[in-house]
Amino acid sequence: MSDGGDGFGEVMNHLLHAKIQKIKTVDAAHRPCEALWWWEAKTKTAIIESANIIGLAKLPPAKYHPFELDTFGLGAVMHAAASKGAKRCIIGIGGSATNDGGFGLARALGWKFWDRDDAPIERWTELHRLARISRPKRSHWFANLIVAVDVQNPLLGIRGATRVYGPQKGLRPSEFREAEGNLRRLAEVVGGFVVPPSGGSDRLKLELQAVPGAGAAGGLGFGLMTFLGARAEPGFELIARFAKLSARLRAADLVITGEGRIDDSTFMGKGVGEIARRCRKEKIPCIALAGALSASAAAKRFFSKAYSLTELTTVAKAKSNPAAWLKRLAERTARRGCD
Repeated sequence: MSDGGDGFGEVMNHLLHAKIQKIKTVDAAHRPCEALWWWEAKTKTAIIESANIIGLAKLPPAKYHPFELDTFGLGAVMHAAASKGAKRCIIGIGGSATNDGGFGLARALGWKFWDRDDAPIERWTELHRLARISRPKRSHWFANLIVAVDVQNPLLGIRGATRVYGPQKGLRPSEFREAEGNLRRLAEVVGGFVVPPSGGSDRLKLELQAVPGAGAAGGLGFGLMTFLGARAEPGFELIARFAKLSARLRAADLVITGEGRIDDSTFMGKGVGEIARRCRKEKIPCIALAGALSASAAAKRFFSKAYSLTELTTVAKAKSNPAAWLKRLAERTARRGCD
């Protein structure tokens, strides 16, 4: 399973029998890299996993600050998919290292951003000076662009991209105001200059920043809807449909799932939380294995049992050798069972 984050491309590739494609681009820190995407020729479907390009796991731990990162590297993959003749593009956007609202991707696709003195804006941290934008010659890329989001958060506010997910990317609470101020200004200026999902009016006033999923991947959901006319869909629901998950669950006696950290965001649309909800509804025992667990009340409500590596060792040791500690936790869990 996947919810749109790390592993999304591999899972979709397996379900759609797509072919691996490679392209040279840059990661979130603009370091050269070779990225994968997937192509299913029969239906002309391109599958893109943003975590494979601008993902947090692609960067050295604690070396880069979100103010230094953006989504520019995704542009090369979008160009490649369009050049291939893709009619449908499915992009999973979870697991990103960025918080730029899709600004970098927009620049890579030819959008230009200007301040009041008509000087170009080239960093998302300068968006507080944004006065106007100019559209590229080509703004409609795919007849059907689906964004698989792993959360349902809006772009701004207490449940927005910056405040909920910024800390795990390296943003400090003292930096929330500056980061969100830039995204707020972006939303204010482009609010009346949005690519419609199915063509039509060149200027369409939409409050996309409030749409569920706009805050996914540091606002990349907002950027894709704004600059590419994308349609957001919960990544878990999309893959569950392709994988025929309901039928698989009905045949199961026990479900085991897990993620690096089970916290409140786990139950905001992420795959692990959604699996737990379905299991509870179907009265199927569901065990969760996590690196760390900080949502004990919700975990007790949705999981039969939830265990973490930090029950056995420290966070630092768990991160240094997660596979070995996960094996130990699995052995311990197997002895305990669901009782």
